[in-house]
Amino acid sequence: QVQLLESGGGLVQAGDSLRLSCAASGRTFSTYAMGWFRQAPGKEREFVAGISWGGDLTYYADSVKGRFTGSRDNAKNTVYLQMNSLKPEDTAVYYCAADERLNRLRIGLTGYWGQGTRVTVSS
Repeated sequence: QVQLLESGGGLVQAGDSLRLSCAASGRTFSTYAMGWFRQAPGKEREFVAGISWGGDLTYYADSVKGRFTGSRDNAKNTVYLQMNSLKPEDTAVYYCAADERLNRLRIGLTGYWGQGTRVTVSS
């Protein structure tokens, strides 16, 4: 079992940066792939970034490549999402997710989700 708790969301202006954190509980955190999804108002939840259990593999949605960076600190049971050059279209609730397999996590087939943290980017 893995429990996830996101933090770091807020209201920022376009062009600003923000770092989200996701603290995980459970002894097996370091064996799980971790990821970030987001859901904008009126839209379906979409994949943003995924990180392998060792942190050596990362995947990003085309819409955030070059602006967002995912990382993890297994010693702290924490995964991060550094978001730079934020745009109004990045406004969404951001969710942390975990799964034993990164390929399964990338398509949202995981049972482990955080409660979400809201990011609002004003123009």
